[in-house]
Amino acid sequence: MLDTPLREALAIMDRRRIGSIIVVDEHGKMPLGIFTLRDVLHRVALPQVSLDEPIASVMTGGVITVKPHTTAYEAAVIMARRGLRHLLVVDDAAHLVSIVSQNDLFALQRTSLKDVSNDIRQARDLPTLQACARDIQRIALTLLTQGMAAEPLTQFISTLNDLLTLRVIELTHDEFDLPQIQWCWIALGSEGRYEQTLCTDQDNGIIFECESETATEALRQRFLPFAQAVNNKLDACGFPLCKGGIMAGNPQWCLSLPEWRARFRGWIEHPQPKALLNAAIFFDFRPLYGDEALSESLRSWLLDETRNAQLFLRLMAENALQCAPPLGLIRDFIFDSSKEFPNTIDLKMYGSRPFVDAARLLSLTHGVRQTSTAQRLLGASQSVNFGGDDVAAMVDSFYYIQSLRLRHQHQVLGEHGGGNRINPDLLNELDRHILKEAFKQARKLQSRLRLDYRL
Repeated sequence: MLDTPLREALAIMDRRRIGSIIVVDEHGKMPLGIFTLRDVLHRVALPQVSLDEPIASVMTGGVITVKPHTTAYEAAVIMARRGLRHLLVVDDAAHLVSIVSQNDLFALQRTSLKDVSNDIRQARDLPTLQACARDIQRIALTLLTQGMAAEPLTQFISTLNDLLTLRVIELTHDEFDLPQIQWCWIALGSEGRYEQTLCTDQDNGIIFECESETATEALRQRFLPFAQAVNNKLDACGFPLCKGGIMAGNPQWCLSLPEWRARFRGWIEHPQPKALLNAAIFFDFRPLYGDEALSESLRSWLLDETRNAQLFLRLMAENALQCAPPLGLIRDFIFDSSKEFPNTIDLKMYGSRPFVDAARLLSLTHGVRQTSTAQRLLGASQSVNFGGDDVAAMVDSFYYIQSLRLRHQHQVLGEHGGGNRINPDLLNELDRHILKEAFKQARKLQSRLRLDYRL
């Protein structure tokens, strides 16, 4: 509690051999501050503070908290961005649940995530950020060759790419006189799902607050030069400009919150093929920089709108069934008609996409707020009777296919095209067998959609 003497707090830390202690309210539930060994040195020993002083006089207040469902890589981003060593985990009532340290998270990585994140956070110019981007690519390739699994590797890539993007936005923000309103930079597509691979372009947008329709266009014009500068700097750091123009620097995707709702509502109420394609990209949004409440508000609104939009959901289900897993009746695999890459399978289109599309549909149907494919499947399993083993097998299969994609992208890095295409005949017997079983899990997931939507 706030009036606990320093002497008593230090005795607890010594007795329990811990490096930090949480200060809570008189009920012992709500965290008010944190006191660490670093504070002992800088706030007690060096200033020669009396050990009879209350801990409130030397603790760090205004602690940053996360919820129990926060993922490890989201926590790592928060820590790295703010230069923190500890995060407090609290429940919905803001009561303390646990504490996670920097060492807890970085111990999960077999590389210097801490060092790279510090380099990004301290970067002051574009050349330094470009060097950081090369470090991310180099370390990711090293981890891949060391055999790191797809799930932690994509989390690693997404975490550091997020930090790099955040730093680009922060530095660019200082170059522009932006409107003094609430706004949020959002990640879309694979970046929005935390599923970036070694070959990824940009998909992003801006949500801004605007109470007056007449002021919307003027505000957009204030944001566009800034957004275009960010897009160009990200391109210079190795994130190519989106060929389809799905970027915040495009006026179509730099919108006020009411405009985003109107755009989404139009796709939901008039689900033409183009609308379904857009939904597959834009409904995977998540906040990256700025006022996250705008993104969360849009997410809540979207889930309310789609929960009972039966025609839209049915057409989304039909769309999710278009890419059938390439399993043959006579031979193990079947191939598409690609002339440029004959006898190959597109692992993005026919491997990852069936899982991604099904998970998105299930999240919209059952109100799952998470955006990653694995979290969506796990979240929906509470409402859909998959069975624990079934959904675990689906998640494992999805990540296995992601692993194959990453391995192949490493092999063809720098070559033109074909980053997602593999020749199954070149796989060893075990990989061929596991890939076939993974495709069977995708087919089982699609069969569930056919049953649920009577298709």
